[in-house]
Amino acid sequence: MPKAPVVPVILSGGAGTRLWPLSREAAPKPFMPLPDGETLLGKTAVRALGLPGVAGLVTVTNRDYYFHTKDVYAGLNGAPGDALFVLEPFGRNTAPAVALAALCVEARFGPEAILLVLPADHLIRDQPAFAAAVQQATRIAQGGALVTFGITPTHAETGFGYIECGAALPSLAGGPPAYRAQRFVEKPAAALAQQYLAAGNYVWNSGMFCYTARTIIDAFARYAPQVLDAVRPVWSAMAARGTNSMLEVDAALFAAVPDISIDYAVMEPAAAAGVVAVVRGTFDWSDVGSWQAVSDLTEPDRDGNRGRGERVTIATSGTYVHAEDRVVATVGIENLVIIDTADAVLVAHRDHLQRVKEVVGELKARGHEAYKLHKTVARPWGAYTVLQDGPGFKIKRIEVKAGASLSLQLHHRRSEHWVVVCGTAEVTRDDEIFHLSANQSAYIPVETRHRLANPATEPLVIIEVQCGDYLGEDDIVRFDDKYGRVTA
Repeated sequence: MPKAPVVPVILSGGAGTRLWPLSREAAPKPFMPLPDGETLLGKTAVRALGLPGVAGLVTVTNRDYYFHTKDVYAGLNGAPGDALFVLEPFGRNTAPAVALAALCVEARFGPEAILLVLPADHLIRDQPAFAAAVQQATRIAQGGALVTFGITPTHAETGFGYIECGAALPSLAGGPPAYRAQRFVEKPAAALAQQYLAAGNYVWNSGMFCYTARTIIDAFARYAPQVLDAVRPVWSAMAARGTNSMLEVDAALFAAVPDISIDYAVMEPAAAAGVVAVVRGTFDWSDVGSWQAVSDLTEPDRDGNRGRGERVTIATSGTYVHAEDRVVATVGIENLVIIDTADAVLVAHRDHLQRVKEVVGELKARGHEAYKLHKTVARPWGAYTVLQDGPGFKIKRIEVKAGASLSLQLHHRRSEHWVVVCGTAEVTRDDEIFHLSANQSAYIPVETRHRLANPATEPLVIIEVQCGDYLGEDDIVRFDDKYGRVTA
């Protein structure tokens, strides 16, 4: 059988609420720096691109994460040259994302091209074992099966779904074993999880899949036609106006697509029909789904303490501390997780880490921006950091990348004062265009069209002082934007 091209499909989204305050809605778990300084998204892309026979890379993500994702990829060794982005206006779960990716891969690489579907927020460090599992899976997928990857359980975990393995399938010599998938099982109670662990023929459902474009599209047609029927017009509209690297999903069409996971829509009924195979991976795997999982990525000291940053531990045991901009000292405590960031601090007992997501829910209910934004917020043109805010004012540090520019915009309820710290600023203010250098300033009145740009090859840094009765980020009207953020 000739080798078909392999196209990794990275699904990148989700809020990662159990990893607040490092993971937030505007910069979720895939972008969160791990203790080694790298991101899960970056590690996933490197792992995928390191496989043999890869013909391209498709990333399905939210439109708001597009430039952040591109920045992550640009910083990788062996950055993907043939990277395609499918940009959703909002999430509709994994089934629509996979269906769109399959139609895209079929059009770009042919119906026999193999999709390797990978969540962006998984950590796998054993690349050779992962590559062996993928080789096994692609061989089976070329035979027309839907293939998933199972992880051998190390304990009776209640937070993962399980797959029951049935009859063994022919395997490549020296490769990991493969089985017929009997059924998918939802997250079990503790007693049932213990039974699965003891039985030996159950694996954790990793959420990674492998199949040809033809096979998965046919599976949608058979098991979830309502999803495929709703996705086809979305794909047609995308293909008609997309580019070689970016396909934007029409929000009105996408709203009509069912919100359902690929497991519910396709994999579970297909397993019942006997057409799903599971490759039992021998590689290490973590979904980094809690602060306990992050803690496990660092080495403990003799008292079982772990962490990163400047820490002082006195009479402390079993505690994880993440310190960013200051020293964090602990005295006389045990079994806590302490996450210190510029604008929020989390203190939680290890036994209650799954409840961190409730903090996010409470902040959202209060309308507090800390559920969504960090103090430093990435933008396509650079980043801004809120230095101070209060009634009627907000002070920001704004850094603009070389050659980048903010949108041409105005504000209804605030004025802005810009002071250049370093670099060269090109300022558009209504009909004026002028340049400022370090220690020079400009005033932007309310209801004035304006734009800030960096025409130089070095970063531009300014201090912005906003004054007004409302200072929310949604008080902005864009007229022109090089990053596609103006609604037609």
